[in-house]
Parts: sequence; C-alpha cells; structure tokens
Amino acid sequence: MIRDQELHVNRSIDRTSKEEISMTAKTFQGKTQFARRAMASFALATAVIRPVAGQSTTNQRPALMDRDKEIALALSACPPSVATKAAVYVLDRAGYIKVRDGNNGFTAIVQHAVPTSQDPQCMDAEGTRTFLPRYLKVAQWRAQGKSANEIKLLVADAFAKGIFQPPTKPGIDYMLSEENFTPNAKGEVVHFPPHVMFYAPYLTNADLGLGGPLGPDGNPEGPAFVAGEGTPQALIIVPVAARPGAHH
Repeated sequence: MIRDQELHVNRSIDRTSKEEISMTAKTFQGKTQFARRAMASFALATAVIRPVAGQSTTNQRPALMDRDKEIALALSACPPSVATKAAVYVLDRAGYIKVRDGNNGFTAIVQHAVPTSQDPQCMDAEGTRTFLPRYLKVAQWRAQGKSANEIKLLVADAFAKGIFQPPTKPGIDYMLSEENFTPNAKGEVVHFPPHVMFYAPYLTNADLGLGGPLGPDGNPEGPAFVAGEGTPQALIIVPVAARPGAHH
C-alpha cells in the first residue's frame, strides 16, 4: 500500500514538473518572439528615420529637369555651328550622365555653381579636359549628401593632388543662353545675359584694373570681369548682351 502511494505521489510530481516546464518554455518562447518583434520594429524604425534625418543634406542637390528640356537648355549655350556636334550631359539622381557623344571637342551641360543656380555651358576641348571632371564629381558628391563645406574641401584637395587641373592653354566656354541664373559676386543667384568665358587661372579683377564698387547686378562693373578670381578655375566673363544697369 505504501509503495503504491509513493508511486502515485511521484507521478503527480512528474506531471507537475512537466506542466511547469511546459509553461516555462511557453513563457520563454513568448518572450523571445516579443524580443524578435521588438528588434524588427526597431530596425524598421531606424531604416525609416535615417533618410528623414538626412533630408537636410538633400538641399545640396539641384532639382532634376525634364530630360528633353535639359538637353535643349544645355545646347542653347552653344553657337549653332557648335551645338550640332557637341557632346551633351544631363543631371540624374546619382550625378551627370552622358546622353550624346560629340565629335568637335565641345561639351554642353547645365552646370549648377550652387544647387539653386542654372548655368548652361558649352565648353571647348580644354574646358572638357579640365572643368568638366570637376562638374561631374561635384554632382556626385551632392548626390551622396555631402555638404557645401565638405565639397569645398574636397575640391581644394583634388586640386592640391593634381586630380583636378587648371587649364593650360587659352580657350572658351560659351554661355549664350537667355536662361542663365548664376551666382554674382555677393553669392546671390541672379539672371545674367548671354556671355562668353575665357580660362584665366589665378587671375583677379585687380589684374583687369577693376576694384571699385559692384555694379547693379552684384558683379564687378566693367566691360569684362573675373569670376572665381584668384582660383585655378578663374574665368574672364565677357557679356555679349547688355547687362542690367551697365555703363559703357
């Protein structure tokens, strides 16, 4: 009798232990599933938050244009005799892409000196060799979310290392479009009439005899002036149409 009672007690203990183990396992499994769900939710939230947190950097990216309109605008910078055979680049989400090969050494592109400017240009072979690589790389850096200050340092470093090079011979960069919206000497984006530009590394406005107050358009007043003065990418600007308020 006593032996039977002991067996009965042992079976009860075994059943109780198994039930407790089963409940413990279920509890652990539930906690594990909850933890996994929590981790997944956190990862998703992080993935969503990252682009939002980086939205301020997208201000460095110029707005994309309709492809056909951008091609027409780029070619409007060229003389007609040059436009028909010039290579053409357009801006995409990751940077510029080439949409047409050329066979005269010229390249047409809507450059953006700053993200809000619109600078349609038609540069010769020397500009294609020296200016174009910088334009393409700056567009890539902007697409990667780099700030204006970061890009400025990267450009300076590239010049110091010889990755970017100043022009080594005279040449021309046409900006004959009527839709030029370019930064003036004050950094303001303003409309500027059709003009031509000549490469003049490290030239200053003082070298041209200019040093007075800025003109009504915010640029040095005179028949010609230097943009980017004192830098490897300095250019002599010569308007081919009257500038607002210009005096001759």
